[in-house]
Amino acid sequence: MMELRKPNRAMFWRILRRLLGANRGRLFVMLLALGAGAAVTAALLNLQVDAKRRLTTEFRSFGANIVVAPSNAHDSATSLTALLNENVVPSIETQAGRSGVVAPFLFVVGRVQKGDGTLIPKKQDQTDVVIVGTSLYELPLVEPGWRVPTPFYFEGIPSNVCFLGQRTAQALNAKDGDTLDLFYGSHTEQLEVIGTVSAGGAEDNQIFVQLATAQRLSGLSGQVSLVQISYPGSPTQIRSFLANLAAAVPNADVRPVTQFTEGEARIYNRISGLLTATVGIVLLLTALCVMAAMTNVAIERKMDVGLMKAIGGATRRVVRLFLAEAALLGLAGGLIGAALGILLSIGLGKAVFGVAARPRLIVYPVAVGLTMLVAILSAFPLRRLASIRPASVFRGEA
Repeated sequence: MMELRKPNRAMFWRILRRLLGANRGRLFVMLLALGAGAAVTAALLNLQVDAKRRLTTEFRSFGANIVVAPSNAHDSATSLTALLNENVVPSIETQAGRSGVVAPFLFVVGRVQKGDGTLIPKKQDQTDVVIVGTSLYELPLVEPGWRVPTPFYFEGIPSNVCFLGQRTAQALNAKDGDTLDLFYGSHTEQLEVIGTVSAGGAEDNQIFVQLATAQRLSGLSGQVSLVQISYPGSPTQIRSFLANLAAAVPNADVRPVTQFTEGEARIYNRISGLLTATVGIVLLLTALCVMAAMTNVAIERKMDVGLMKAIGGATRRVVRLFLAEAALLGLAGGLIGAALGILLSIGLGKAVFGVAARPRLIVYPVAVGLTMLVAILSAFPLRRLASIRPASVFRGEA
């Protein structure tokens, strides 16, 4: 039996090579259709995978997407005085790991005076200013959309410094190197201005100091108002992180910033659905093009099939021969087209997102596999060859 299989296998591949080379014009058309379909499929799939990373990056530039607040902060009677114990911060940092950025905040309403005695000008008899205690090192990381001076990216910032919101700096006519006196009750802190921040919101009216300084000024040692977290990932990963974080800090209220998390999920689902539908349409059009070519092949090869059956070829072997031809065409078109498609997606990503898409290796075998599947399914017209009777062919009846 083994001796018979070797000649049969050799004959199988010899016939297959002859079939592939019988009509090179049609072969080129089918390869072109399959290659174009594979290129567009690979490009769109690569963009779809990369879109998740790009959207996550873009939405993180808007700031923190998760807030941990006191459990009674929703109560209007206690919302202004509700505080968290600073001991929750290490637990949050453990859950966030290296991929997340955690920044505790303490908000204090106090007064400010410049070293030369200048107070913020009165506005409706209000001279108070919001003093925000946080980690000046983590702040530009958790709020990447703010314009923060470069020195804040380095650790080791001393406790006797601060930076001012843009409008606060203008109201005080303060610049880097000036000295400010902060007042809260009977407590006073003297700080040096080392930068100005532009956030484009209410934060421009605030003064930012180190957390320990705000705690010392307000007498709220070991207390924070809330903790902001910037955590990257897909909507599913963020939901999982929220569940784990809520279990780790049961005495706090863990909630997402819904306009970011829900907006990110909504936009990605729309983009993903659009790209998936486009891939489906492209594959369908590719299948129709190849099917049309296969129909002509089925008509032309009636005599060949009749001859093979007449000399003892089994129907399943004849069908297997043509399916192998279709699979080889799909493999060749997929390998070439998918490689070109991934290169194409790099340029498309730059046009759509402003940054070149990163090639994803998983896309290549998927695109090649889909192209081979389309090629095999497009060989459906060849099923007609299985019902051909040799006598009818030779009499010219088929």
